[in-house]
Amino acid sequence: MLRAPFTTPHRHRLGSASFTLALVLTGLLLSGCGMTDDDNTKPPTAGAGTSDDAGTKIPDAGTASTDDAAAKVKSVSSQIYDFLGVPGSASEPGPGVRACEGRDPDTYFQVYHPWNFKPASGADVDVAMKNLKGKLSTGGWVIKRSYQDNSANKNLNIIADNDAAKASVWIVAYSKRTTPSIGIEVTSGCYRAPEGETVRHS
Repeated sequence: MLRAPFTTPHRHRLGSASFTLALVLTGLLLSGCGMTDDDNTKPPTAGAGTSDDAGTKIPDAGTASTDDAAAKVKSVSSQIYDFLGVPGSASEPGPGVRACEGRDPDTYFQVYHPWNFKPASGADVDVAMKNLKGKLSTGGWVIKRSYQDNSANKNLNIIADNDAAKASVWIVAYSKRTTPSIGIEVTSGCYRAPEGETVRHS
């Protein structure tokens, strides 16, 4: 997800249709359904755990090394970057790895990649969000939720899943900040490390 929208230290985590439900629902439940602080609001932690009440859990993403899983998530982030369709710059922090809730942390893990996009022109935030809405309804992507959060600026949020890629993305438009930007966090499903390998948490 950088700090403008959401700078997070590298941790471990990731999440498909029940994928979205798991990532989104648990994220929403943990964060209180929309952000309550103002512009410093950080997107909910998608896929942070399981919700028995909702009957959801983080979907399995298969077997992969942490490096391979991180590369897949970075590829999804690159696709989201292309979807923005406006000139600008992205923050540098790479993916992090965290444990899957309720599973052996030495064997199972998720990958998450929080980053920030600053358009060359602040007015392009709205253009980029419009582009994202169009692109996240194609190529295996499905928008699960689009809404304005509870912050003072009523930031536009988009949550979308790609079951084939075993990835979910949470996007927040900070169009009313002094320096407008877009916060993005890509999260994977729950990977299993190859036999004989131990998960390297970041």
